[in-house]
Amino acid sequence: MTFRSAGRTCCPSGMVMVVTADVVIVGNGALGLSVAVETALRDRSLRIVVVGPEARPDSASVAAGAMLNCFAEVTARTREHPAARAKFALAREAARLWPGWLERLSAAARHAAVPVTRTRGTLVVLGARSTGDGVGSMQAIRAAAEEHGEPFQDVDPHGIGALEAEAGDQPVDALYLENEGAVDARRVLASLDAAASGLGVTRVAGEVVSLVTAKDAVTGVRLSSGATLPAGAVVLAAGAASGRLIEQLPPGTVQPMLNGTGVALEAQRVRGEAVPYVVRTPTLVGGCGLHAVPLGEGVEYLGATNHVYFDAPAGPRLGIVQALLSGYIAQFDRNMAFSAVRRWHYGLRPVTLDTFPLLGRAPVPGLFFATGTYRDGFHSAPAIARHLAGLLTDDAAPDDDPYAVFAPGRKPIETMTVEDAAERFAQMALLVAVERGMRLPYIFDTEPIAAACRQRALECVERLGVPVPLEPEILGAVSEADANRIRQVAHYLSAVAARP
Repeated sequence: MTFRSAGRTCCPSGMVMVVTADVVIVGNGALGLSVAVETALRDRSLRIVVVGPEARPDSASVAAGAMLNCFAEVTARTREHPAARAKFALAREAARLWPGWLERLSAAARHAAVPVTRTRGTLVVLGARSTGDGVGSMQAIRAAAEEHGEPFQDVDPHGIGALEAEAGDQPVDALYLENEGAVDARRVLASLDAAASGLGVTRVAGEVVSLVTAKDAVTGVRLSSGATLPAGAVVLAAGAASGRLIEQLPPGTVQPMLNGTGVALEAQRVRGEAVPYVVRTPTLVGGCGLHAVPLGEGVEYLGATNHVYFDAPAGPRLGIVQALLSGYIAQFDRNMAFSAVRRWHYGLRPVTLDTFPLLGRAPVPGLFFATGTYRDGFHSAPAIARHLAGLLTDDAAPDDDPYAVFAPGRKPIETMTVEDAAERFAQMALLVAVERGMRLPYIFDTEPIAAACRQRALECVERLGVPVPLEPEILGAVSEADANRIRQVAHYLSAVAARP
């Protein structure tokens, strides 16, 4: 094992305590803890430290619906680009690992094991107001399942007993994936905590405010308390909070991180029965979609919104919450209107500029990434942990590394042209408008609206000064960003463009 480090750190009071760490992992969510546990299982001699605030504020892991969906996430664009296919392969690998991963966590926790039950089955429904993008996603899910031998059943959309959508919003298509489902994210985090403790992983409750460097290499981290933790290797797995540390790297090193805000709630059924399995819509343009996850005893997790910002607001906007709730009642089950709200969840997803994850070695020696996973971090955690643990313990990537495309130092992955990006932005705007009830008289069509949205998208690209195609939700973030953020992104893009 290469990563060995010993050091001393000072507390704010001036007292000195000895700290030694081979690996410091920044982030105590599902990904950070999974990397810690998998690495500890591979090499029990390693001194591993996980840093993160105990309350996990704005954590995507705490707020997650934790759907273990792979094929249900497929869209018409999954096959179009090597990076999209690699992301799908990552999701498939994670789906294969989850049953054994839960068993390994339980064994590592020993007497403190936290039982985690998997909900089996996912019903994907397409509502009457969905646009052609939703139809394309349903077709793509079926095609991918057939290609890979994944069992599924076509379901009569008019005979789904668990749902009672409002008139005019009933499903027009549905399919059932028997091998997919969900887990309770809160119980999985408790299981990861117990496993980390059972394996002797050190926990530090605090916030990392900067990376410590020496001779152009990362040698540790500095906490908000002023304390320094030296390390042989540092892994950034702090979700959206990783963005603050990325900004400290030399310009052009790693692409910016945005905040994908998501709100969800837990509700207790009062009328009707809770869904017996995961019920969700397909993933639509802009990363939109609804899902309901059974948590047991009549409680359902209802999620989730998706709005991307450079600087996240303190909480979800009321209009977005309203759209979330009205979407459930209309498209899933009008009986949900009578459910009692038990708890709200709000978290920030880590979203890169190109929307693909940051996995593996950074261009800066001593620094590794396990973040930027957008909507797939919880599901992909076992596979990402396996990948990172291999790098940390073997000190070498395989020649056929399947996730090399997600290297943190890459240029932004371009899966379309700028014109295509503008068209997708227009599609997203129309999808949202139709789902919110827009209905034009027959003498008009949507083209004038689409044209205005295309122009807005192109103006966003012009603001950046570099002709880079961005996903619709990222263009939306650019349109709302202040001048300082635009300068930062433009500086990054200029630096990347200047590379050989």
